[in-house]
Amino acid sequence: MPATTRPRRETEIDGDDRVFLAPAEFDRRLAVGELLEWSRIGRYHRGTLYPPLRARLDAGQPVLLALDLPGAPLVRARLPDSRLVLLSPPGYEPDVTVAAAFEHTLTHDLTERVVNELVGLLGSSYPDPAWSRVRG
Repeated sequence: MPATTRPRRETEIDGDDRVFLAPAEFDRRLAVGELLEWSRIGRYHRGTLYPPLRARLDAGQPVLLALDLPGAPLVRARLPDSRLVLLSPPGYEPDVTVAAAFEHTLTHDLTERVVNELVGLLGSSYPDPAWSRVRG
């Protein structure tokens, strides 16, 4: 579950879209290891809460995280068996150090193709694999 210190937008629901934390609470959670990864975006912090993610992994459910590039090594350090996939825009060529952190690089040009490749890489624990695909 993503967490952030930025203010909640009118259309967002706390605990559904993300968890909105006061800066002191974000820092506390970081200090006690409740953030898998984090980064600073402008004057705000954002990160991934570790306890809900760990619960999903322990239940055998696949997890797909949207990370900033600095988050990848933090995920690798805490979850060394994770499979990291870099989704890059067309024409983007990551430098060697960035590319080395990822097992796969996918160009995000056609959503359906990228979704099919991700499902192929990650597998699916859903009874109907089409359920997890983007629709409409």
